Amino acid sequence: MSDFRLYNTLTRQVESFAPADGRVVRMYTCGPTVYNPAHLGNFRTFLFEDLMRRALALRGWSVHQVMNLTDVDDKIIKRAQEQGRTITEVTEPVIEIFHRDREFLRIQQAEAYPKATAFIPEMLALVGTLVERGVAYQADDGSVYFAIARFPSYGKLSRLDTREIRSGARVLQDEYTKENAQDFALWKAAKPEDEATGAAWDSPWGRGRPGWHLECSAMAMQLLGETLDLHCGGIDLIFPHHEDEIAQSEAATGKTFARVWSHGAFLLTDGSKMAKRVGNVFTVEGLREAGISAAAVRHFVYNTHYRKELNLSDQALEASTEAVRRVGEFARRLRDPATLERGGTAGLAHAADEALGLVRDALFDDLNAPEALAALFDFIRKGNAELDRKGGDRASVDRAIEVFERIDGVLDIVPLAVAADAELVRWIEERLTSRREARIRRDFVESDRIRDELAARGVVLEDGGGSTRWKLG
Repeated sequence: MSDFRLYNTLTRQVESFAPADGRVVRMYTCGPTVYNPAHLGNFRTFLFEDLMRRALALRGWSVHQVMNLTDVDDKIIKRAQEQGRTITEVTEPVIEIFHRDREFLRIQQAEAYPKATAFIPEMLALVGTLVERGVAYQADDGSVYFAIARFPSYGKLSRLDTREIRSGARVLQDEYTKENAQDFALWKAAKPEDEATGAAWDSPWGRGRPGWHLECSAMAMQLLGETLDLHCGGIDLIFPHHEDEIAQSEAATGKTFARVWSHGAFLLTDGSKMAKRVGNVFTVEGLREAGISAAAVRHFVYNTHYRKELNLSDQALEASTEAVRRVGEFARRLRDPATLERGGTAGLAHAADEALGLVRDALFDDLNAPEALAALFDFIRKGNAELDRKGGDRASVDRAIEVFERIDGVLDIVPLAVAADAELVRWIEERLTSRREARIRRDFVESDRIRDELAARGVVLEDGGGSTRWKLG
């Protein structure tokens, strides 16, 4: 079996990867903060993680993925306060939009989507452990902070010198109440706006709410165990979020929090990082309205390695739209009744086997999707040439279909209409097999019933010469 290799942000090198138990990859992926619909920059990360889980499955492992939904934080509370609503009233509609967008982009469903607000007891237990171990303290403002000076390996993921770290985002800014301006909040003392929006809970340290970093550690360890196989996210999360996750998790357990850290690069528009504050945000809904297919978006994203910045442009999306049209044409040709009747050649089966090997090699080498796409399109070119030869070998066409579907099972770039056509063809073939079996049994009532069932879907049958042909009427 091929070695699976990934770039590990922690070690800054590509290294062999396998789940600790050899069977199930326990993968945690940081999900959206649900106060606004996720933008395409977020979804580039989610698509990279989708490719990851599909490639791991292609390698033969099961995947247990947890993607959190941050449903309590400063931005959510501010939005709720502005609208006179609770945080739940703000976040629930956004969560629905996230899943609708995820399904449109064909991002496979994770095994769990925990909400931060559902894990408050686990978060309080984690804070309690850190206080007991002397690496966290309650300050004069009532909040509980993690003392990074008491965790000697702080900074090992981001490679930052703690002397150069400034107090970061989502950290309370009252420097005078903390031992060190760099310390980050684990539990934030409640403010009036927290109470008013339903964002405050009882704790041993008084009413308050969890810090952003605390949420992920508590949920990850509760659902996946104290040591994860793989932790993924965008590169903007390396510091402070993932650095702080490591600190609080490892200080509490004394164990490695995640064996491998994998981060995706930014999506850019005209060379600028996609972010709401600069007004260059594109949403999945906007793509839908513009008629850009999910297949084209997936091709566009996977045509650049996940660790390289990707620039969004009309030209790039148009090129991807054309590319997936070619993929769709090949998928349709493979399943065309005329192709199945004429058969293929030994060269077609060879091209399929070669393509599958190249795709596996590419994806197992740090998710090299551009090389995998190149192998797929080379297979399409060679496959079309071999099909033109009309070799008469049905088994070679079956092998080409099998390989094509395995490759597309990872990349998932066949346009939806063609994918639907393929499903229809499979259904028709299954019904024809059942009809043949009925005729062999001389069960003509069942045979006629199946003919009527097919006719209801617009399928016209032509019996003759000991075989049955079909076409869509």
